Amino acid sequence: MPRYGREDEEWEQLVEAGLAFLIERAQLRTFTTYTELNAALVRRTGLRGFDFGQDSERAAVGDLLATIVERELPKTGLMLSALVRYLDRNDAGTGFYKFAEELGLLERGASSLKKEEFWFKQVNELHGHYAR
Repeated sequence: MPRYGREDEEWEQLVEAGLAFLIERAQLRTFTTYTELNAALVRRTGLRGFDFGQDSERAAVGDLLATIVERELPKTGLMLSALVRYLDRNDAGTGFYKFAEELGLLERGASSLKKEEFWFKQVNELHGHYAR
């Protein structure tokens, strides 16, 4: 069944390419943006990119990142999506924190300070885990 207009095989290609790209960012001890992630997915898969001007396409990228997190979380206990930032921000987006709450990694209704501390810890642990 298609997800966001993408066949299962296409979706799987995007997940695998996104996972590999985010692991590479972690190994380099750096971050990425949604725009850079989108470009990397197109370059690595040859598939069409996501149109961030469309609500459904932004939701698709969020779902893609959630799938990546769910794949790696049992192995690392960490959220790889912590490495993805908006161009004009120095932390993760609201979807990251909401998903962390859903996963039970962050207390519901956490203060801005607690969210920032959680994100910072995730980033540091991701860099430490993958950059060995």
